[in-house]
Amino acid sequence: MRDQVRTFVVEQLADMNYDVDELDDDTTLGPSGVDLESLALADLAVRVEDRYGVKFADDESEKLALMTVGEFTTMVADRVAANSDKS
Repeated sequence: MRDQVRTFVVEQLADMNYDVDELDDDTTLGPSGVDLESLALADLAVRVEDRYGVKFADDESEKLALMTVGEFTTMVADRVAANSDKS
């Protein structure tokens, strides 16, 4: 699941016109990495929410900006797994 989420995230970043050529799991989403601004981070979060049915709290945006691509995709995959366990 994590690889599927990572592929989706990278595809969405490319669709949002971010350079993903040098992106790896250690690249941060915020400054000095992908450099997503708050609006772009919110856009990515909504895309992930729509695709995987997970939710991000409004107060998580600052935390998300500090995450690496690997941390973010792992968190999403964990939330997807937790949601499927509830079903």
